Amino acid sequence: MKRTITVTGTGSAKAAPDLVTLTLGVETRRETAGKAYDDAGKAAAAVASALREAGVAGVDLRTSGLNLRADIAWVEGQGQKVTAYVASTTLHVGIRSQADAPAAIAAAVAAGGDDIRINGIEQGFVDTAPITARAQEAAWQDALDRAEHYATLAGVRLGAVRSISQQPVPGAPIPVGGLVRASFATEALPVEAGESSVSASVTVEWELL
Repeated sequence: MKRTITVTGTGSAKAAPDLVTLTLGVETRRETAGKAYDDAGKAAAAVASALREAGVAGVDLRTSGLNLRADIAWVEGQGQKVTAYVASTTLHVGIRSQADAPAAIAAAVAAGGDDIRINGIEQGFVDTAPITARAQEAAWQDALDRAEHYATLAGVRLGAVRSISQQPVPGAPIPVGGLVRASFATEALPVEAGESSVSASVTVEWELL
């Protein structure tokens, strides 16, 4: 049986992100279910229209989640009572230009008024392939360096590669802020790009000579 060595290498690559993904919520609280539902639809449509006018393409707008519920409270002498009806929905927005992001967000907040919620913002890449390839190359070089180091310590040399296995590396969003309620004239808050990182991990098995 041939002797082998198995090593896991990790690597990462950084670049300035070129995609801002915004998660917006629309929530209306009204006296009747129908009014809450209708007003939520109007607010969502106004927000989407404002985003389109700000340069966001229709393909980068996606609605998910639709909820209509009753708010129930305990009233002394009356028991449980419906105090209001709440309708809500979520809009995911892709902004493909860092420069356009502040104005687009401000336009959405202005259009949504008191009914809009900003649930989070994430920065990433329209095309992840180039930066992922750089991270994979760094992971491979790390595995090779480790394997050669161990082989030298053992007084042997690396031979042919027997297997390569790419390991999953979990990613993490970059949240900014939290719940926002706005009904005022809005000005654009800056969205700083900085750098985003992509990581890779690879496990490689070599024969030993």
